[in-house]
Amino acid sequence: MFAIVSLALFMSSVDGTIVSTALPTLRHALHAPLNWASWTITGYQLGLVVAMPVAGRVSDQLGRKRVFVGSAVLFTASSFACGLVGNVGLLVALRVVQAVGGGAFMPSATGIVSDTFGAGRDRAIGLFSSIFPIGALVGPVIGGVIIAGWSWRGVFLVNVPIGVVFTVLAVRYLPESRPSGGRTDIPGALELGACILAAMLAVTYLGYRHASPLSVGFLAPLAVALATAVWFVRRADRVRDPLIPVHLLRGRVFVVMNVVNFVWGGCVIGLGALVPLYAESRYRLAPLEAGTLLTARGVGEIVLAVASSLALRRTGYRAPMIVGFTLVSAGFVLVALHPPVLGPYGWLACATAVTGLGTGGSAPAANNASLELSPQDVGAISGLRGAVRQAGAILTVAVVTSYVARSAHEATALAHSFVAFAVLLLVTTPLVFFVPDHVGLGASARAHVEAS
Repeated sequence: MFAIVSLALFMSSVDGTIVSTALPTLRHALHAPLNWASWTITGYQLGLVVAMPVAGRVSDQLGRKRVFVGSAVLFTASSFACGLVGNVGLLVALRVVQAVGGGAFMPSATGIVSDTFGAGRDRAIGLFSSIFPIGALVGPVIGGVIIAGWSWRGVFLVNVPIGVVFTVLAVRYLPESRPSGGRTDIPGALELGACILAAMLAVTYLGYRHASPLSVGFLAPLAVALATAVWFVRRADRVRDPLIPVHLLRGRVFVVMNVVNFVWGGCVIGLGALVPLYAESRYRLAPLEAGTLLTARGVGEIVLAVASSLALRRTGYRAPMIVGFTLVSAGFVLVALHPPVLGPYGWLACATAVTGLGTGGSAPAANNASLELSPQDVGAISGLRGAVRQAGAILTVAVVTSYVARSAHEATALAHSFVAFAVLLLVTTPLVFFVPDHVGLGASARAHVEAS
């Protein structure tokens, strides 16, 4: 069981980093400007934002196995379609569909792991989460090899045979879970997606050199984004089974964790995906070399992710997050600096490995902290956490690529972005002191923390 759900998470991770490696090649092959070519990354992340909370609720209501198998079929079929398209607009649309399948893996699989391992849930989820960096480790290498020997289409088609395998295994071996019933808030999911999409359009518009923040092209989608955000929260108060339970949006500790996850996702998922583009732009590294920089990050993640998962009961949640966030920030500053030693590739590899150490050290604690407050909402919390992180990644990529598109010096603009987001993550770190610090909070402790 653990191997099957881990394989699905692995493929979802590979699909993120493998496309990051292909971005420069895909950009030229489809004749797309950078601020729109980057939508092949952010379009996938947009689909994740919509799919994760929906899948979290649906997996609680209809059963984990049903949601997992359905998402596996959709992910595999859309991967095949992505490999056949001929223009960037259709590719972005299909990437959103692909993400709807891929986005359902995490919450449904997390629920399966949580149900199966019971009292050992914290360690099992921590180890399960450590699968993600393994995908980040091999994805760039696979992407570089495919691009060098074939074309960008192969980075999508490679998912098809593997997807077929884990779909068959899931049908045969995954345990059934008892459905909880209730309705699925599809309108809420559409509102959330519309909010993020409108914000992406607003930021992307600013990527044009002569665009103005006072123009209709920016202000109109921004107004839509703000209006749908307000409507989404208000609607959650009125419906019986909202997409995201209100207490997960308004409880003080949950608000803090949502802010932390938003910034963490923006830096680790969003900004980290632009490292190959930066390496190719500033140092003219080949796609395979640039892609393996994310492999260096994956090595750093694996080194600490497993150790951090096993040590959570001794360290608590706060210390790993503080140390991890600091390492991620330091790594991004090093990425932006001109190499004083080792040469460009060696320096960037070491710097991205430092960000990987920080990611691996902080991810298990960040993944488990909010689950302590409401373990009965494991699917909804997992979906919300993933959606918030992906929203941070989407807006980060949109902001950075729009800024770069307006800049006369692409590499310099990217370097400035790494430093700016490193500072933002450090500024966010003190919020960690508001989250629970201990594994296995009792019911009364949960109630106290949530009420505070």
